[in-house]
Amino acid sequence: MSRPKIAFIGAGNVGASCALYCIQQSLGDCVLIDVVDGVAAGKALDMFETAPIFGSDVRVTGSTNFADVADADVVVITAGIARKPGMSRADLLKTNADIISSCCEHVKKHAPNSIVVMVTNPLDVMALVAMRSTGFDPSRVVGMAGVLDSARFASFVAQELNVSVDNVHAMVMGGHGDTMVPLPRFTSVNGVPLPELMDNATIARLADRTRNAGAEVVALLKTGSAYYSPGRSAARMVEAILRDRRELLPCSAYLSGQYGEDGIYLGVPVVLGRGGVEKIVELKLTADEKALLTKSVEEVRGTLAAMEGAVL
Repeated sequence: MSRPKIAFIGAGNVGASCALYCIQQSLGDCVLIDVVDGVAAGKALDMFETAPIFGSDVRVTGSTNFADVADADVVVITAGIARKPGMSRADLLKTNADIISSCCEHVKKHAPNSIVVMVTNPLDVMALVAMRSTGFDPSRVVGMAGVLDSARFASFVAQELNVSVDNVHAMVMGGHGDTMVPLPRFTSVNGVPLPELMDNATIARLADRTRNAGAEVVALLKTGSAYYSPGRSAARMVEAILRDRRELLPCSAYLSGQYGEDGIYLGVPVVLGRGGVEKIVELKLTADEKALLTKSVEEVRGTLAAMEGAVL
């Protein structure tokens, strides 16, 4: 029985990190694609040489030829320019939309049965670009955002309470940006709801840090953006898909009436398995939570309107 195949379009820090995590877990044979000559091939060879250390028998290759994504089961797209200090995710819009459209034409041609995991920012809008460009069913195009944002929230909660991160289960919904919606009521520590463990002021402080976590990393690095946590988050999604784990994870999914929205991608809880997004779970939100989600939707729609005016 042949191993699954995972293609990574974009062999920069995020794509390469994701590939390494997938190799470590022996999720499938990996191929890295990058337009910069030698980058994908060099990183792939370096990663392949770690396989004996991980005890992983997967094969790893890299090239500049998009045809090498052929027959991939999952395609992780990280191609695009990185966010720089002072640059919002929306600033990345036109350049990355053009890049994603081009990449997805190759995916449509060479890997027509794949599931696409979008990582490029602005995440929610780029996922829509990918869905439109491939023509895939929306269930087969999913964005990586909520897994990362929820992990950030969980790490801050665990640090604040001085408890194991394994005990913390966090939920963050909404667009992957400054208006994302951390949900304390749906965040727990070994089953205990967060509001029972810390006061509102502390929760608000940690929620704000979560919203600005990406910018915090960017400000510290000065020449790039986060890649370990986004890479691992995408690998978590690849694992859920290829191993058909049917995990309930917050992901950017296409809404067609859920949460009262239609025609956009937004971070919501989904069941992620071999078919991609197998179910969108609708949480019963309070009026305040709904208001925050509406604000996030408005931001995503604003970015989408700008893209449709400038790109499509």
